[in-house]
Amino acid sequence: MADHLEATITLPSDPASVSAARRYVTEALADWGLPPDAGAADTVRLIVSELATNAVQHTFGQSPTFTVELHLEREEELRIGVTDSHPRWPKRLPAAVQQDNGRGMVIIRWLAAESGGRLSVAPTEDGGKTVWIALPWTAPVQSG
Repeated sequence: MADHLEATITLPSDPASVSAARRYVTEALADWGLPPDAGAADTVRLIVSELATNAVQHTFGQSPTFTVELHLEREEELRIGVTDSHPRWPKRLPAAVQQDNGRGMVIIRWLAAESGGRLSVAPTEDGGKTVWIALPWTAPVQSG
């Protein structure tokens, strides 16, 4: 496998795009050796689903698209990024507001920590942001 692999897709900020993002990520990970039924693939799909949902729901129509990026470095670290053009950075909502929604970032932070990963947010040149999750790569070793 190459030292660096990348996969990127840009989708409209529409609820239907969340499932399209999950499918795209599942296919890319499978191409890189992580079976769709692996626990790590489930974790990545859930992270992408939550981040994509945030990009659709919390940009208030100010980000017509969002981009999902995957970067695999030296078969050691998988970086997942979701970029939108809305300037507001994600934040935890007060518990009283979290009744029906608002738990996405809590879930993402927990999944990242449970997997030995980390979360960061970086500004983009156009005033938006990318939410990054870095996880240890856990693809099964191919036996020969």
